Amino acid sequence: MVRTLTAAAAALLVSTSLAATAAVADDINPAVVFDMGGKFDKSFNEGVFNGVEKFKKETGVSYREFEVTNETQREQALRRMAQRGADPIIGVGFAQAPALEKVAKEFPDTRFTIIDSVVDLPNVRSVVFKEHEGSFLVGMIAALKSESGKVGFVGGMDIPLIRKFACGYEQGAKHVSGNTEVLQNMTGTTPAAWNDPTRGSELAKSQFDRGVDVIYAAAGGTGVGVYQTAKDSGKFAIGVDSNQNHLQPGTMLTSMLKRVDVAAYKAFKDAHDGSWAPGIQVLGLAEEGVGWALDEYNKDLVSADMMAKVEAAAADIVSGKLSVHDYMSDNSCSY
Repeated sequence: MVRTLTAAAAALLVSTSLAATAAVADDINPAVVFDMGGKFDKSFNEGVFNGVEKFKKETGVSYREFEVTNETQREQALRRMAQRGADPIIGVGFAQAPALEKVAKEFPDTRFTIIDSVVDLPNVRSVVFKEHEGSFLVGMIAALKSESGKVGFVGGMDIPLIRKFACGYEQGAKHVSGNTEVLQNMTGTTPAAWNDPTRGSELAKSQFDRGVDVIYAAAGGTGVGVYQTAKDSGKFAIGVDSNQNHLQPGTMLTSMLKRVDVAAYKAFKDAHDGSWAPGIQVLGLAEEGVGWALDEYNKDLVSADMMAKVEAAAADIVSGKLSVHDYMSDNSCSY
């Protein structure tokens, strides 16, 4: 589903302030501000990096970039990009929303895209995802593969968004069997939770010791520790955001794909082509914004029967026959 601003005043602002840029479609100076964890976190940030790199290779247009290493840098990085004439500017991650909202108001003629949050301004495109739908599918895969009837989840920072991943995952596992037990741990309550492989390893080991044989990690760089421990323990792991199947071949059962690469690519490409528009975009299975990865690294781990059941569920979700509860709707999880 795509929801755009409809107020006449907002439309007028957009048409007047952005018309000059659209008139010269290829005259852009794009920039991206990566969030904590870095652009090579093998997960969320790296997905965005892959998207903007694809744009650069296709068009030959370079982009400015900045990697946030401290929370206080977000606002100053976005403002500095705007002051230097960058347009459009991508802010990566929900944590950048307050800073991006403030800076976007200061630079109404500059186009901004926020990935993973909503900033309702006439010069901002907000892209969010139905992570619960993709997590439901990998929850099914985990339960179908599990021999113990126990599957695990390791989240990064304990926030509603990550609870949304966990809730979808649990629903998918219990859709396969109501008797499936789902163990859950969050890494921490600060942004450091996104880049703590040692803690991820400890949490994974604890869950494996309790009988879990598949763990889904939605924890940014922390997931690397989960995947390594799964390999060392002879168990399975499930990646997130980017296709992480290649990180530990034979161990990675699959990855829940969150197409932040597509969102980033389109933010630049649409501006380049003169078709950029503000508003809120919500990407789920129907929009191919989420999904699961099957490639040469995990094709021998997912049987034809498993694939058929998961694809049938995906079709039912898209058609509306099967509803996946969104934790963000009421901060609860039920199946």
